[in-house]
Amino acid sequence: MIILYWLLIVLMVVGIIGALVPGIPGASLILVSIFVWGAIDGFTQGVWIALATALAVLLLSLGIDFVATYWGGKQAGASNWGQIGAFVGLTLGFFGLLPALPFGGPLLGILIGPLLGAIIGEFLYRRDLEFEPRIKLAAQAGVGIVVGNLVGRLIQGVLAIASVIVFIFTTWPPGVT
Repeated sequence: MIILYWLLIVLMVVGIIGALVPGIPGASLILVSIFVWGAIDGFTQGVWIALATALAVLLLSLGIDFVATYWGGKQAGASNWGQIGAFVGLTLGFFGLLPALPFGGPLLGILIGPLLGAIIGEFLYRRDLEFEPRIKLAAQAGVGIVVGNLVGRLIQGVLAIASVIVFIFTTWPPGVT
């Protein structure tokens, strides 16, 4: 039982990393790990508390993704075109449809895709401006969206860590019910 407990904690640490790095499951991996522990060890009060916390973190993480990216873009002056471009860039980057790079693959695409998509979307929207101010505003909007996304990832990472800490504190020592 103790080995399984520690393996699930290792899986939760991967979930914490996933909350920070796009393309790796984050809060959902932590939630599944807690559920597995509850199914094996019995759904004690401590497991229910950890499960409720992990579910709340998962729901918050979904909202934070959208709100932080939107907020970062709006702070940098991005239009809806920039926001849509970032989403399209993320999708294309995730599926590896950006030009193939010699290193990084889809992970690099997930990081670069939103930036390029936001810049292209904003550049297309700002057709009324001359080239130089147009490209400057497009780049500013792209950077704002990416910064918002990074801030959201950091918040998700902190929430994921808190979820794992709640699990450890409510279920320690393992195997004792």
